[in-house]
Amino acid sequence: MSEKPDTPDWRDTVFLPKTDFPMKAGLAQKEPAILARWAEEGLYRRLRETRAGRERFILHDGPPYANGDIHMGHAMNKVLKDIIVRSQSLLGKDAPYVPGWDCHGLPIEWKIEEQYRKKKLDKDAVPPREFRAECRAYAAKWVGIQAEQFQRLGVMGEWDDPYLTMKFEAEAKIVEELLKFAESGQLYRGAKPVMWSPVEKTALAEAEVEYEEIVSTQIDVGFEIVESPIPELVGAYAVIWTTTPWTIPVNQALAYGNDIEYVLVEASGRKLLIAEALLGAVSARLGEDLQPNGIRLKGSALAGTIVRHPMHALGGFFAKPRPMLAGDFVTTDAGTGLVHMSPDHGEDDFLLCKAHGIDPVFAVTDDGKYREDWAWLGGQGSVINPKFNAPDGPICSDLRDAGALLAASADFRHSYPHSWRSKAKIIFRCTPQWFIPMDGTAKSGATGANAPDAPAAASASNGRLRQIALDAIEETRWVPEKAKNRIGAMVEGRPDWVISRQRAWGVPIALYVNRRTGEYLRDAAVNSRIIRAFHEGGADAWFGADHQALLGSGYALDEYEPVTDILDVWFDSGSTHSYVVEARYGEGTRADLYVEGSDQHRGWFQSSLLESCGTRGRAPYEAVLTHGFALDQNGRKMSKSLGNVVDPLLIIRESGADILRLWVASTDYFEDVRIGKEVLAGTSDAYRKLRNTFRYLLGALADFDEAERVSAAEMPELERWVLHRLAELDAELREAANGFEFNRYTRLLAGFANDDLSAFFFDIRKDSLYCDVGPKLPEGSAKRRAYRTVLDNVFHALVRWLAPVLCFTTEEVWGTRYPERGSVHLLEWPEIDPAWRDDALGTKWQGIAAARQKVTEAIEPYRRAKEIGSSLAAEVTTRVSNEGVRAALASIDFAEICITASATVEPGDDAVEVAKTEKEKCGRCWRHLPEVTEEGALCARCDEVVNG
Repeated sequence: MSEKPDTPDWRDTVFLPKTDFPMKAGLAQKEPAILARWAEEGLYRRLRETRAGRERFILHDGPPYANGDIHMGHAMNKVLKDIIVRSQSLLGKDAPYVPGWDCHGLPIEWKIEEQYRKKKLDKDAVPPREFRAECRAYAAKWVGIQAEQFQRLGVMGEWDDPYLTMKFEAEAKIVEELLKFAESGQLYRGAKPVMWSPVEKTALAEAEVEYEEIVSTQIDVGFEIVESPIPELVGAYAVIWTTTPWTIPVNQALAYGNDIEYVLVEASGRKLLIAEALLGAVSARLGEDLQPNGIRLKGSALAGTIVRHPMHALGGFFAKPRPMLAGDFVTTDAGTGLVHMSPDHGEDDFLLCKAHGIDPVFAVTDDGKYREDWAWLGGQGSVINPKFNAPDGPICSDLRDAGALLAASADFRHSYPHSWRSKAKIIFRCTPQWFIPMDGTAKSGATGANAPDAPAAASASNGRLRQIALDAIEETRWVPEKAKNRIGAMVEGRPDWVISRQRAWGVPIALYVNRRTGEYLRDAAVNSRIIRAFHEGGADAWFGADHQALLGSGYALDEYEPVTDILDVWFDSGSTHSYVVEARYGEGTRADLYVEGSDQHRGWFQSSLLESCGTRGRAPYEAVLTHGFALDQNGRKMSKSLGNVVDPLLIIRESGADILRLWVASTDYFEDVRIGKEVLAGTSDAYRKLRNTFRYLLGALADFDEAERVSAAEMPELERWVLHRLAELDAELREAANGFEFNRYTRLLAGFANDDLSAFFFDIRKDSLYCDVGPKLPEGSAKRRAYRTVLDNVFHALVRWLAPVLCFTTEEVWGTRYPERGSVHLLEWPEIDPAWRDDALGTKWQGIAAARQKVTEAIEPYRRAKEIGSSLAAEVTTRVSNEGVRAALASIDFAEICITASATVEPGDDAVEVAKTEKEKCGRCWRHLPEVTEEGALCARCDEVVNG
């Protein structure tokens, strides 16, 4: 018996994709080298030169604090900004990016104080200039570190010339902006309760406060009624309830609600006045069944009633009568329906008492203790220490001895404000501060001989800053749109802006106050000298200034007091539009976009809005994008104590920045987002698919020559459908990029790469790519040339479209194919011929793809059972009920589309039948065809390509 001849090896006659682009990314190792090349080639500078004169797009960077390694929130924020800037550059705009840092204030100062505490040194004993120099050095150190970390994320910008709030020119501009408010009369100094940190000894802004659940002592205290228009009330006790016992030593009045029903009740031999609606709650706290004794009255009847302080026997302040006042804030939600008033420690208390001529007494000092000369508990505290307020603490003990403590228990659980830096509880404390009024007209400062005219915009906003800001909110684009309602509500309800801080590291409130009148000086010449001094020496120029020289010959220093408070750092950062955007791009220029987390509605978004509205009468931005927070993969806030912190620097070291960038772009970042091992595993899988798409394109386009290119009109329908998809994507991606919807942007690209290309187009045409070229057909078939032409178009589109997201990978891809053509990031949006769009063709091939999917699903069980090794060995009959789909399938070679031996289309009930073919397999293309007479022989197509 003769031996079977060896099967010929046709591998040398087929095209096998070849590329040096590796499947294994190795991003962690490659990315630093790409960064180094960008720096060496001056990529950012070259991009500016390339886009010079184009329409400008300015994303103004919100300044992070320079006080530690970056965290996931930083990474998410900076990557999103970079994707936006790169996408606008891709669209052909001049899109500069100037990174910045907030260098003043408590975040840095607190770190320096921590170093002193470790050495057991008193910060107040250090010369202010020396302390400020340490703060400056500390901030400079972290600016450098964070700059490297942000660049490692692939963030491209003016890293050689960032903006820092502590640069002299910035400090001078901040003072100049402050003086605009002063010149237009939009500043006043007054005493109001503000959020105060006894630990940090300074006022805090709303954005510097976080809320945590605590357990407090709750007490019910009786104030004896000594005078009343209602005789039955005299000798009774008006009962108040509070969770801040420490405010009782500063009580000056009681408040009632005009429309609340009050009753007298008997309890342990005395009469108590309580809101009827709260009898049950009060009974429970007092442990007595309180029953009305027949006296019932409306709150309005209490007008003119006087009580006395439980500690009245101490005399002086405590012996003064305490009036009962009507307060519209009094409710029956909790407590007793009566509220004790301490104008030093509450906004409502302050306003109500002020309206009745009752002033604060400033009994609590900056470190949270009562003044040494205070008659009750003088020199004691800290007032927010739980032990100090406990049922057996000094306050409750003294009230108990005075017969005024009706109930006390340390079991009230509630949310309470804390400083987000020191994590210590804060208090509301009335102190002299500088304010920018939201409503009404501030009292103007003392007018000097050279009093300046108020700037037009500032003058226009004087007295109505709130309304100017609300109008600006309406005129601004908010992304997502619901953010408009949030910031609008905050501005509508916010109090006057407290701009002063009692710290050392910051820009001083460079004003002179007349010692006799208390008014601040408004003089253009003086202001000019102040600003010039700041340009030359920064903020230190004020603290060590020759103030007489700054005042000039027109004023005597002994008549004016230099203000030593520093500015709220939110004023610093709120002014950045003036010394970054306008200073670099021209006066009056507005940023196209601000991008920060949702907490900045009460922070940077708002301070920038108010500063610009107060000085320019408009918002500093055209649009604002708000993103959510990065949470762990279980949706919890990241915390060192929980051990769930995901470190972006570790991700970069292990997996590369492009993985992190793809995660950011893939999330619904308008809401809070999750990140962890499982989430990143999914991102890595998505990245691998995109990388493999590029790898296939590079291999399939090896040696592609322009001579191969064919026009769209000469192409088969499948190729024209892909061109149609490119045209569709072009419109959708432009819309997503301009809408800053990169979740949608990335999803569209991933779906196109995975579904339209890899699973469909590439799969179908691989036969033509490999086999429609050979010794006798070196130029390839017309179908293959059309395929490679489309692949080239796809390559140029995909590498550009994905460049803003995968900035390192696309650079590697571009450099692999075009090593001499420079950076992919100098390219612009791909040129997509709008004539490629053919919606009828798109609908037709959508139906074809759906029919193919049904065939694939029908074949799969046979493959799993190993009855059929490959779809090429299957013969399928497809029954289709839809006449239009049936006609579409009849117009093409459906077997080629399904990669089967044959595919018959018949009318019927939408079913697919599968059978194993009996035809022999071509030894070169592996297709089962009738003309193949024996195993290993060539089909007609392959024979012609190989032998001619």
